[in-house]
Order: sequence, then structure tokens, then C-alpha cells
Amino acid sequence: MDANVLSVSQYLQIVNAVLREHVPSGEIVVEGEISGFTVKDGKWIIFDLKDEQDAKTKVACFGTTYKILGAFENGMKVRVFGYPTVKPWSTFQIDVQRIDPVGEGALKRAYELLKKKLEAEGLFDAGRKRALPRFPERIGLITSRDAAAYGDFLRILNNRWGGVEVAFCSVRVQGKDAVSEILEAFDAFDAMSPEERPDLLVLTRGGGSLEDLHAFNDEAVARAVYGSKIPVVCGVGHERDESLCDFVADVRASTPSNAAERVVPNRRDMDYEIAMMTRRAEERLFEIAAHHKRMVERATRTVSFALDRERQRMLVLSRRSQDAFASWASRLRDRVLSYDRVLRQLDPTRVLARGYSIVTVGGRVVADASLLEIGAEIAVQLSRGSVDAEVIRTNGKGKQKMI
Repeated sequence: MDANVLSVSQYLQIVNAVLREHVPSGEIVVEGEISGFTVKDGKWIIFDLKDEQDAKTKVACFGTTYKILGAFENGMKVRVFGYPTVKPWSTFQIDVQRIDPVGEGALKRAYELLKKKLEAEGLFDAGRKRALPRFPERIGLITSRDAAAYGDFLRILNNRWGGVEVAFCSVRVQGKDAVSEILEAFDAFDAMSPEERPDLLVLTRGGGSLEDLHAFNDEAVARAVYGSKIPVVCGVGHERDESLCDFVADVRASTPSNAAERVVPNRRDMDYEIAMMTRRAEERLFEIAAHHKRMVERATRTVSFALDRERQRMLVLSRRSQDAFASWASRLRDRVLSYDRVLRQLDPTRVLARGYSIVTVGGRVVADASLLEIGAEIAVQLSRGSVDAEVIRTNGKGKQKMI
């Protein structure tokens, strides 16, 4: 091949080298109106960028990059950040790095389209939002050191609840580098180990126009808030401002000062709450003590009643026992007296006292005269004394043995 003849690939290499030479920074910014906006195969977008003179240039975004470019439509005025290039299929185009809407109307329209898109994907769902720890020990703060929001947040934080460690990451909050720096801050916090990771993140800045707040309406930043491993509080602008990050964050604060109020309790409120809890605890302890006192008194009365009842029962039993014993003793005494009377009546001495006598022979009582022989010696026992005698005659009517 002739040395002066170039292949297509060589030609494209020369053209692209010339483009790089005339664009030293590599990146260009082109402003124009979108036309022919198309998404192909769900993988890339392509559209024309034209101006008032109807000049056009092709804009292309491949892979998944288009998913973080926001929501755009035909007729919207934008600024395209990217690199000029000639592709092998003979297309001169801009490879996109970022697209920003231009003008309040375009910004508002892009905001509404992206809000609708993210809401449809479930990024705003309340059910996925995480609760904040009530007493955080370490807070990650993402904002600009030069912004009033930085001072407002720290002042309110320290006034309400001092001693909280703040891991500060200074970023630009507006301008072309704001998005990339905010994304880097989220990546840095997510990359921390669980031991050094903050308990929560605060993304904040002061108020401004829709263009000033553009970084907080960027799709990539909204998705970074959504995907953060750490609960996120977003406090952007004034109360009237609503950024997409506000909707995605776990907790939305109306201002930077309100963000500080949302992440830590008020020490005065806590002192009051502790005092009230102490008072309620004391009242409860008093109620418990009074209740137990009543229970003890009731138990004491119950025991006293039971003891009195048992005492009465024992007294009754005792009286009954005494009465029974007295009755038994009386009956026994009567029986003894009866036996005594019988014994007294049977006492020989009493018989002798009435003039009777007892005759014995050799110590044996003689009850039958026929048993005595004439001349037998007998002893006669009288009531007083005794008489020895000799039998001279007997008048017996029958024989009985001597006793």
C-alpha cells in the first residue's frame, strides 16, 4: 500500500489524535437542546445535541452509565460533559461523562422526571427506611467546610448533646465537582470497618436555587444515599426546598440545624425525661410498698383471725375435756363410794358391832355348829376382844364345812 494512503483505522486514529491535541484537558462542555433521544436495548442512549442555528452533533452513552445521567427528554436544554471522538462506524460524537440540565425550566422538568423514575423503583418507600440510634457516639458529616451549614450543624449539635465524635468529610456542594466528591465521601464511609464506621451520616447544605441544589438532585448521589451501609439523614436547603436526596434518605431534615436536632436528643429534654422517669419510678415503688403493706396487714388479720378461731376452738375443747373429766371423775367417785358402802356393809367388824361374833377353830371360821365336837376348844371373836371357850353342847341343823 502507498505510504500516503491510510487505512480507515489509521485515518480515525489521526483524527482522534488531532482532537485530543486541540482539547488538552480531554473534556469538553457543549450546550444545546436534546433531539432524537433514544434508549436502545436497555444498554445505551443516543441523541442529537443542536443549537439555534440547527447545528447538530451526536451524543452517545454506552453500558450502564446512562442509568446515572438523570431523566431527560426531547426539547430539554442541557450541558454535556464528555470527550469528542470519531467512532469506527464513521460517527463523530461526544462520549458522555455527565449531563446537566440548563435553565430553571429544564432543571425542574429533569427533577420531576427523575423523581418519578426513582419513586417507581421504590427508592422512596417508607418501609425500607432505617431508624436512627437514639444516642449516636460517632456521626459522619458530609458538607462543605466553607458552608454556613457546617457551622450551624456543629453549633446545634454541641448545644443539644456535647461529646459526640464527628467524622467530617469536606466536599463541594455545588459546581461540576460536587457530585463526584459527594460520591467519593459515601464510598469512603462505606469502606470503613464496622468498628470505625459512624452510627449515621448527615448530608447537608444550605438553601439555594434549583441549579445550586443540582448535586443533591443527581441520580448518582440519590442512589449512593439509597445504597449507603449507614443510615443517612439529609438536610438540604430551607424548609421549602425538596431535593431527591431528601426523599431517598432514611430521615429527612428541613434544614442543617434541623438535621442536628434530628440526630441527637436535647440534653434539657433528657434531664426532664429522666426526672419524670425517676418520679414515676418513685411513685411506682410507693404503690408497690403500699400494696405489700396492705397484703401484710390483710395476712396479719387473716392469721390473727385464724389464731383467735383456733384459740376459741381449743378453749371449747378444753372446757369439754374438763367437763368430761369432771363427769368421769364424778361417776368414778360415785362408784367408789358405792363400792365403799358395800365394803362397809360387808365389813365383819360392823357385823360384830351389832352383837354378832365369829367362832374359829384353829383359825378357821366355824359357820355350822354340827361341825363342832363336844369338848372342842373354840375362839369367839367379839366386837371388842375375843373369848376362848370349850364346846359342851351343839344344836346344829345340818353339816357344813368349816371355812
